Amino acid sequence: MEGSSESGWQRSDNTSHDSGFISGRKGRETSTGWLHHRTQFGDRAVAAAEPLVPAVECSDISLRQWLDNPERKVDSLECLHIFSQIVEIVNLAHSQGIVVHNVRPSCFVMSSFNRVSFIESASCSDSSSGSHEYGQMAEFKGSSSPLHHESNSQKQGGSMLSEARGSEQAEEKKHSFPMKQILLMESNWYSSPEEAASSPPTCASDIYQLGVLLFELFCTFSSLEEKSTTMGSLRHRVLPPQLLLKWPKEASFCLWLLHPEPSSRPKLCELLQSEFLNEPRDNIEERKAAVELREQVEEQELLLEFLLLMQQKKQEAADSLHETISFLSSDIEEVSKLQTALRVKGGSISQLSRNSASGPPMMNITDDDDSNSSGSRKRFRQGIYIDNTEESDGHAHAHADEHQKSEVPDGNQGSALSKNYRLMTNFRKLESAYFLTRRRAVKPTGRPLAGHSPVSSDGRRSIALTERSSVSNLSSKERYDDQRQSGWINTFLEGLCKYLSFSKLKVKADLKQGDLLNSSNLVCSLSFDRDGEFFATAGVNKKIKVFEYSSILNEDRDIHYPVVEMASRSKLSSICWNGYIKSQIASSNFEGVVQVWDVTRSQIFTEMKEHEKRVWSVDFSVADPTMLASGSDDGSVKLWNINQGVSVGTIKTKANVCCVQFPLDSGRSLAFGSADHRIYYYDLRNSKMPLCTLVGHNKTVSYIKFIDSTTLVSASTDNTLKLWDLSMCTSRVLDCPLQSFTGHLNVKNFVGLSVSDGYIATGSETNEVFVYHKAFPMPALSFKFNNTDPISGDEVDDTSQFISSVCWRGQSSTLVAANSMGNIKLLEMV
Repeated sequence: MEGSSESGWQRSDNTSHDSGFISGRKGRETSTGWLHHRTQFGDRAVAAAEPLVPAVECSDISLRQWLDNPERKVDSLECLHIFSQIVEIVNLAHSQGIVVHNVRPSCFVMSSFNRVSFIESASCSDSSSGSHEYGQMAEFKGSSSPLHHESNSQKQGGSMLSEARGSEQAEEKKHSFPMKQILLMESNWYSSPEEAASSPPTCASDIYQLGVLLFELFCTFSSLEEKSTTMGSLRHRVLPPQLLLKWPKEASFCLWLLHPEPSSRPKLCELLQSEFLNEPRDNIEERKAAVELREQVEEQELLLEFLLLMQQKKQEAADSLHETISFLSSDIEEVSKLQTALRVKGGSISQLSRNSASGPPMMNITDDDDSNSSGSRKRFRQGIYIDNTEESDGHAHAHADEHQKSEVPDGNQGSALSKNYRLMTNFRKLESAYFLTRRRAVKPTGRPLAGHSPVSSDGRRSIALTERSSVSNLSSKERYDDQRQSGWINTFLEGLCKYLSFSKLKVKADLKQGDLLNSSNLVCSLSFDRDGEFFATAGVNKKIKVFEYSSILNEDRDIHYPVVEMASRSKLSSICWNGYIKSQIASSNFEGVVQVWDVTRSQIFTEMKEHEKRVWSVDFSVADPTMLASGSDDGSVKLWNINQGVSVGTIKTKANVCCVQFPLDSGRSLAFGSADHRIYYYDLRNSKMPLCTLVGHNKTVSYIKFIDSTTLVSASTDNTLKLWDLSMCTSRVLDCPLQSFTGHLNVKNFVGLSVSDGYIATGSETNEVFVYHKAFPMPALSFKFNNTDPISGDEVDDTSQFISSVCWRGQSSTLVAANSMGNIKLLEMV
């Protein structure tokens, strides 16, 4: 129970000494009230528990239920065993001047070994006076905290009582006597004559109740009517003949306890010294010893079961840890071998460099402008030396050893990476990514090993090939063999290096427009042309604006004007530049119209009006530049041939289509995201059913982008991006994404998505741009837009603003981002 360990009660080690009695043996403490007593067999010592509400064990039952079991057989020793425990509990209370008043079967529970425990439950309360009388127990001597009235105990133990009552109700159905009726009649049966006359209860009243209880222990009934009649006659000291004949001594003892005059009833000390309780004590003690032995055996079995289970779990953990350490050692050995081999190759190159007068010295690589080269992204940072055979300068290896010695202090060679704050901050997530990559089978990506055009900003090919500097004279076949031998290493190392390659996003330029005061400046879509020379913006201002990238970098200009501006009749939701025909831009609008524009002439090339509702997304096929796809709120995806101006195919779905995307190397396949939280991948030659359905998002899928021919990333308003490998889809349904990216906030708006060379850019409803790398689930970089008042120029905090669109500039480290106020910035990873 929450808070019970400290705030609700405190355990006192001195309780038993102060109160004058010895704590009982450690047993299963079962109680649903504030008082709990347990008899210590053998020396009659009784334990009083602290005021706490432990749970009733499932094996414990109410004494009332046990008595009313119609199949119960009377065992003299068993009944005396139970009765003697209850007498000792009452004696404990009387020894401290406390009237129990509730010596009734419903206020006791029994364990499977006939251990009796007293509880003060709701069923025990029959009058306010009784509750108050029992509440006057105040506290036991030496108890660490006072006992509350019964009403308080009911509040504190409410949850446990409800559980106990639930189990009791389940048990009721197994009994012939209705429990509720019995409990109502029980208070009358156990009321002493003086209580019936409205006199306050006394210790003698408890003796009377003991007499009724002893009678019930030795008497069984076949029906409720018989029990009710017999118990009614008991008040007049009329006992059934079968009891007098079969248990004469017990019957005589009952009559003594049930004397109508309180003064004529025995005291508890007389009961404890009576021949009735002491004569069978040897037999009772023998039974108690057997019960205790059984109980100890059961406890030992429970302990043994716990230890075996714990041993099993720890052994499984040890086996798993051993396996982890084993492949970690294997990986360390493998990486060490690769490092040694690279150093040997670096030494050979160094020797060649010394013999060559034209050999340039080693230098840190920088990029002045964006040279569409992923090789330009490599940075060498102090304290970390990253050796990459594909992306490093050829002469870097000539000085690898010297560089490492100079960059990493001698005492910190083993902990150079630990100096990197971002790595250590995200160490757990990097560790998880390592294990995920390590255990995942290395599969071919489907890309050619050479001559493959890199992926552009929106998941399409770039005309400018990525420049790769040669590090060795290895042939393509040798390099492929090295990649196969290194297995998972290249995958994880590439991700780790790219994750750590940049430290921040900086503003390269602010796009300053003349209509900032226009309230309808939300930019819904951004797109670069195939060469990265121009980018276009579109949004709710019903305009497509084309800007020249190089002119935006001119910081001397107060206002940047578009080189081309084209007006639409409706708000624009999406634009896409043709990856082959540089002058063509496709757009979609809120009226369901798809248009293709001729940018050089600033006019519409073709217009298609077959959608019935708003179109959210358009995309040109890279493999077939005349093929265009669009997705709409009318639940359809349409395929268009821009030369024909009509749809050449339609895919109908049951939900709104929010995004469409062609794969990189084929015009015969298409993926789209839907408001039903799913992504569908179709072979357009058979559009009757999807080739694969991707299931994993919890809300609308707002964007999808292909990273390569079989890998795509999706964005959703469930606050996540997910990475999918289509080659893993074997049964038309894929519900296991490779990665889930979290860190940004996206629950209601479309915030943009763009991919480039493994980097994934997205917006956030916190007015921030986030950049992830496909290898790791946490953000690599982020940048928050400053909210500036267009009139005063002061920064303001407007929580309603969000990033509405992002787009990479080809394969460079630059991206353009816009927010809901129409602010557009060119950002660069540095």
